[in-house]
Amino acid sequence: MGLSIEDAIAAVSAPGQFFEVVEGEHGGVGNRLFKNAPTTLRQIFDTARGIDEVFLAYEDEEWTFSETMDEVDALGHALVHHFGISKGDRVGIAMRNYPEWIVAFAAILSVGAISVSLNAWWTEEELEYAINDAALSLLIADTERIRRSAGPCQRAGISMLGVRLDELEPLEHGVEHWHDVVVRGVTLPDAAIDADTDATILYTSGTTGLPKGAVSTHGTICQTIMAFSSGGPIQGLRRDPDDEVSSLSPCFILIVPLFHVTGCIPVMMSCFTVHLKLVMMYRWEPERALQLIERHKVTNFVGVPTQSWDLLENDNFDRYDTSSLAAIGGGGAPAPPTLVARVEGSFKRGHPNLGYGMTETNAYGPSNYGADYVEHPLSTGRVPTIVMDVDIRDEQLHSLGPNESGEIWMKSPTLIRGYWRKPEATADVIVDGWLRTGDLGRVDDDGFLYIEDRLKDMILRAGENVYCAEVESAIYEHPAVYEAAVIGLPSERLGEEVGAVVMLRAGAALTYDELHAHLHSRLASFKIPTRVCFTHESLPRNAAGKFMKREMPQRYFA
Repeated sequence: MGLSIEDAIAAVSAPGQFFEVVEGEHGGVGNRLFKNAPTTLRQIFDTARGIDEVFLAYEDEEWTFSETMDEVDALGHALVHHFGISKGDRVGIAMRNYPEWIVAFAAILSVGAISVSLNAWWTEEELEYAINDAALSLLIADTERIRRSAGPCQRAGISMLGVRLDELEPLEHGVEHWHDVVVRGVTLPDAAIDADTDATILYTSGTTGLPKGAVSTHGTICQTIMAFSSGGPIQGLRRDPDDEVSSLSPCFILIVPLFHVTGCIPVMMSCFTVHLKLVMMYRWEPERALQLIERHKVTNFVGVPTQSWDLLENDNFDRYDTSSLAAIGGGGAPAPPTLVARVEGSFKRGHPNLGYGMTETNAYGPSNYGADYVEHPLSTGRVPTIVMDVDIRDEQLHSLGPNESGEIWMKSPTLIRGYWRKPEATADVIVDGWLRTGDLGRVDDDGFLYIEDRLKDMILRAGENVYCAEVESAIYEHPAVYEAAVIGLPSERLGEEVGAVVMLRAGAALTYDELHAHLHSRLASFKIPTRVCFTHESLPRNAAGKFMKREMPQRYFA
């Protein structure tokens, strides 16, 4: 057997090691920190210069690290000298997973601006809210997002830079074409960036129905990348010496959106940092993923449990060579134990893994891997991690002991600095350097963390947060609706699907198709309920007048 988790962490983080951990201050709060972490993300991007190995494989395109950085320099030059972008300005990215998404991200951060990731599934109304909330100076978008964002940008007087606009002729007013503006052969402008410079805003839905922009600094993301990178050496020391070790170079496949923290930080930025090949998909298609895994000898498959399930359920799974895969899993939702066992038994070398993170932790958190995961399939991993402390607290904020259930609190240098222009929301969630997750859980005697419930009124659908209040608000706008309660319903594939119980007004009638049409222009498709129960009776409430949502799945959808 290899080392215990405690001994492996101690060995990897010891003095003199690359992942040496020291006590220090980060963002004004005491934390365990990686001594050798870069100060800024520009330093990380600069390490890719002159490397002629393939970085990005997208459809039939291949971009080397060197070519990617040439494009980053060209866009960075255009941002400063053509669009007048200055340090601290917000530049939005709204597109599907194209190589240009990654180029835009690197260029924006390298000139000291703030990258604002916009959900590519959002409607025009949702995009307009974020565009105005972040006060963008520029939006970089593909054809579909240009069409949805043109009105909001024109109303706000914001310039637009279009990517792959073959289907958008003539160009919308105020849109410039990437190839007319981004011209290689120029120098990346200098920028005064340090660890405390704001780097990213990622929007996370709020219980009020309005998204909140989670802000991270350069130093925070650099610490996060180090935390993720330390996982490989730690697991290597825990591996049984008799286990077969692959001689393949690590290669990731990008199967989740880059506007999500998982796709952006642990997947894309890890590849940028360690100079690994990243295989990009136009959209999630299980058989296409199997083809790419075989062709590129992919070793790491990081997504939501739904995608692992889709891979195994594909009729042609056994026809493809998946022997290169070493790690299959990700996070965003709990996986059913049957899926964990099936992943463990379906791949030659690959083992299941799961991570518990969120936008507010830059996706970092406790993780469960391999034998630990198979033996404890309901746990999200052991605590503490190399740089994260986890505490379970009761309603009076007192720390609880092993096997006692309470709210999960987290503390690490990977936490966001707060929500964009929302000090009250920040103060509610980040207290004395600790993040209140809003999740209920417990830690057992062996240090395994179990998530048991949520304090937030939220549904976790295939890694997407769906806040019930936002969906309920949109349902209430229909004139036939008197009461509405949105709830999560168990789904083996999605983890949860969105359900709704709708009380109609006296004499009113409403069909599912009519409700769907009503919601289609108001909500992204993943937020629209897939199962609806209509009733003319009042919905059950408790003595305080709140909906008794825990009773509803059995009562209305049994």
